[in-house]
Amino acid sequence: MATAILIDGAFFLHRYRSLVSDAAAHTPEDVADTLVRWSLAHLNQQDERRDLYRIFFYDCPPLAKKVHMPVSGNLRDFGESAEARFRTGLHEALSRKRKLVLRYGQLADFGQWNLKPMVQRALVKHERAVDELRDEDFAYDVRQGGIDTLMALDVAGLVYKKQVDQIVLFSADADFVPLAKLVRPEGIDLVLDPMWKPVASELFNHIDGLRSTCPRPVREISGNV
Repeated sequence: MATAILIDGAFFLHRYRSLVSDAAAHTPEDVADTLVRWSLAHLNQQDERRDLYRIFFYDCPPLAKKVHMPVSGNLRDFGESAEARFRTGLHEALSRKRKLVLRYGQLADFGQWNLKPMVQRALVKHERAVDELRDEDFAYDVRQGGIDTLMALDVAGLVYKKQVDQIVLFSADADFVPLAKLVRPEGIDLVLDPMWKPVASELFNHIDGLRSTCPRPVREISGNV
């Protein structure tokens, strides 16, 4: 039987940028190549050589709209931002990879600017004044949605059609406990790759293995990042 690899895109990119010292200089193609390499490393463990079913990558299309900045009133085009260009380029690079499937969730656009938490704390402590606020003190409120549902649907299909006997999940989020509960009673080997991030305690009772294939961070202390 084969292995399916499911990757939470937002989680992967956050960890990638934390673990790779020169990540900001990497092209979308560089990141796509590394993602595939770290994924395929799960197929070669000790004396076991497994077949790949598919790599599933879950993400949302980047925000592409124009909004006025909260302080200056200047118009900002999110579609032309560096992150939007990078995300689009990454999705295109991944779409060209063999046995890799892109799954798109939806962005929930709340249409408002929120003060960043550290700025809120500074205001409460009277370390900052309201009339000193700048555009960069705010974050536009947009959130990913539907990723968990897409992953659950894919997992259900893989399990009940008996297409794989192992699933590798790139995540460290306790939100995936329901998904784990779906997998293991069906005899599927569930391996979690947290990319060296400390794992939510709720997950330990619902996985069969814990393995990170990316390079171990040199700054870790007592096994934690």
